[in-house]
Amino acid sequence: MKIPISSNSPSSNTFRLFSFYLAIILSFIITSSPSPAYSSSTTTDTFTGQCVDVADGDTITVQSQTNEKIKIRLAGIDSPEGVQAHGEKSKQYLSSLVYGKRVRIEPETIDKYGRTVGMVLVNGSNINEQIVVNGHAWVFRKYCVADYCKDWLKLEEKARKARIGLWVENNPQPPWDWRAEKKNGSSGGNVVPAVIPAGSVGSSSTTSATAVYHGNTRSHVFHGPSCKDYNCKNCTVILGSVNEAVGAGYRKHSRCVD
Repeated sequence: MKIPISSNSPSSNTFRLFSFYLAIILSFIITSSPSPAYSSSTTTDTFTGQCVDVADGDTITVQSQTNEKIKIRLAGIDSPEGVQAHGEKSKQYLSSLVYGKRVRIEPETIDKYGRTVGMVLVNGSNINEQIVVNGHAWVFRKYCVADYCKDWLKLEEKARKARIGLWVENNPQPPWDWRAEKKNGSSGGNVVPAVIPAGSVGSSSTTSATAVYHGNTRSHVFHGPSCKDYNCKNCTVILGSVNEAVGAGYRKHSRCVD
């Protein structure tokens, strides 16, 4: 004969108490579970979207199909910083390839700044590689360690020998060196002053063996030492020669640079 258990029996109370504590434990586990490693603004999955901004020669912003804006650092390359010689040219070149276009992103990792680092493709063409081929970036030796990097180094050397893009200069400063100098508070990454050939600048400039040109980053005009605007507020780029200035996309001042 089965004897019914009273709702107030010890067994019933124990079961209710056990259920109560179990519910608390499960609730704690659910609410304390770790959030995803990356925010919605980063991803490690291949995706497509439209390029809506170009920050510099190796960084863009892509608006995904879910309207998220994701900052992309092009993998394997390092373009000149904006205030370096050829920095603006590199940015313009990248813009011509991707801005406003539908791009495919193949992520490789997320960097310490939260940017998605990866390959950028337009109609199947690898934009990262194109930038190296056309001389608008270095292969980023510190981080480019995949098999394709060996091929890219050959492409970089070919661009150097052809003297295209940033390679119009004999020895352009790699951006990682420029950043290191700026961080260490040395020359700030400026080009080392160079001797200016006689007659290449205004009259007063030919008397100084250490004269250099100053480039205005807004007007993209470069000035010689005889210019009254030689030390203008926006003259933040120091250029060692006329070739370097022209190669970086600057034009001569009409009055004080011959």
